Amino acid sequence: MPERDPGPSVKDDELYEKLRDAGNSKEKSARIANAAANESRSSVGEKGGQSPAYEDWTVDELQDRAKELDITGYSDLKKDELIEKLRNH
Repeated sequence: MPERDPGPSVKDDELYEKLRDAGNSKEKSARIANAAANESRSSVGEKGGQSPAYEDWTVDELQDRAKELDITGYSDLKKDELIEKLRNH
């Protein structure tokens, strides 16, 4: 498998590659890798988990979140499809 070049804006190439291999999007992988490079990886990991699980949100709340993230094509999605789209953004 050829090596993916994350580009000059990614500060932790190794973590970026691991995240991409795990199936994360380029944008999400870059955000996490850069946050980990600016702080310690453990402190970045501690930041998560403050919001309830998407499964506990209403469809309207999920659609509002998709709009906040500038995700398109969410209005006709079922709840589980919308959750997947949000998680893979």
